[in-house]
Parts: sequence; C-alpha cells; structure tokens
Amino acid sequence: MVKKKCALVIGHSKQSQGAYNVFSGLSEFIFNQNLAYDIKEKSTDVDIEIVYRHSFKKLPADINALTPDFIISLHCNAFNKQASGTEVLYYHRSKKGEHFANILQHQIVMALGLKDRGTKAKKVVNRGGYLLKYTNAPCVIAEPFFIDNNNDLKTAIDNRQGLIDAYVNAISIISSHYSNDI
Repeated sequence: MVKKKCALVIGHSKQSQGAYNVFSGLSEFIFNQNLAYDIKEKSTDVDIEIVYRHSFKKLPADINALTPDFIISLHCNAFNKQASGTEVLYYHRSKKGEHFANILQHQIVMALGLKDRGTKAKKVVNRGGYLLKYTNAPCVIAEPFFIDNNNDLKTAIDNRQGLIDAYVNAISIISSHYSNDI
C-alpha cells in the first residue's frame, strides 16, 4: 500500500517569524520549526514533507509542486495576551478540509486541554484564506494555542509530547480516512 503524503508547512519564515511571546521571546516560527521535525520523526505510516515559506504568494505553488494528499500548516494564535484556546481553520468550500480540521481540532484539544474554540471556515479574503484556497489538496491551518498568552504557552511546552502525538494521531487518522468519499 502506498503511503499518503502530508505537506507539513512551518508557518511564517526565519525573516518574518510571526507571533511571539514577549516574556520568553519564543516565536511562532521557531516553536513550529522544532515541532515539525518531531512530528515527522514520529510519523511512520504517512510520508511527511516539511515545507518552509520562501514567499507568501508562492507558497501554494511550492506546496502543490510536492503533490501532497493533504496539508497541515503549523501556526500559533496571538491576540491580546489573554485570549486562549485551540482552533483549526479550513477553506469554507472544502468538505474534506472541514472533516480534517475536525479531526485535528479534537486531537489537539484532547492533548492540551485548552478552550475548544472550534474549527473555522475561511474565505480567501480572511486570515489564512489565500493558502487554504490555492492549494490543490485539502489544507488546514492549526492554531493550537495563543503564543502571546503565558499560560497557553506554558501548557503547550509542558504538554509538548502530547501535542506532537496529537498531530501524529490526526495525520494517521486523516490518512486512513482519506480514500473515503468525504
């Protein structure tokens, strides 16, 4: 049986590291870069392709060139240092994306125990919508916690292995459900 391929996108870039925690100085990019390699190492039944963003506009084409079966983009939320919880974004017209977002959301909420903010349907004009729309394979954007919230960050660090396992489990479940008509 041929393994499914998951493009695991590290949100943001070395030059533009995304959200960060003022107290620790930890950025979204650094947190997720390390996480991506740990997820890849632990995933045995799915081929993981780690993707770095070279350009925001070219990211969908770079991912599409890899011909993945599905895509997970690793991010961390940020707002006002008090907002908390887990959410996963998907393209509003993608039934598979919605299904995959629900699987990932459940796994991450179980691992971290943070507020379940639910899955969120996004249009191209919304945050993350460009990536979600212009990738050929179903794509979700994971926002497991608010990195600017010290308590959320501590929860993610303290439960890092659980978070890795949540991604690995979700990837495995998505892969096994992928051939079904969703």
